[in-house]
Amino acid sequence: MARSEQSFSKKEKEKKRLKKRELKMKKKEERKANSKGGGLENMIAYVDAYGNLTDTPPDPAEREVIDADSIEIGIPKKVEEEYDPVHNGTVAFFNSSKGFGFINDSNSSEKYFVHTSGLIDSIAENDKVSFELEKGMKGMNAVKVKKI
Repeated sequence: MARSEQSFSKKEKEKKRLKKRELKMKKKEERKANSKGGGLENMIAYVDAYGNLTDTPPDPAEREVIDADSIEIGIPKKVEEEYDPVHNGTVAFFNSSKGFGFINDSNSSEKYFVHTSGLIDSIAENDKVSFELEKGMKGMNAVKVKKI
């Protein structure tokens, strides 16, 4: 006669597994019996005008109508400001041997770099000048510099 394929530990594990399944089924039936029921109506929550959750639906008379065409999706186009490109200022520093200097803007009191390649007239320190700005590698540069 052949011996049983199952050992004692296998039988114990099988008993534990069946017991656990029965316990799970009992808990499920208990939850069903104790639930309030009502279905979806008990689970719905509403948001009032102030953003708070409530269980009462909002009043349709207080509803605000919004025109869908007035809603702008995306970033609005940037309106370019029109300004005078010509600035006035004084030469704070200029080294003619090295070919560069700095100009103080009279309106914003900012310093701008100027190179001899951007000069129309020859300039010296403390001269009143008019100039335009151009984006350079390290910031704004003064170009088309003229003496006033």
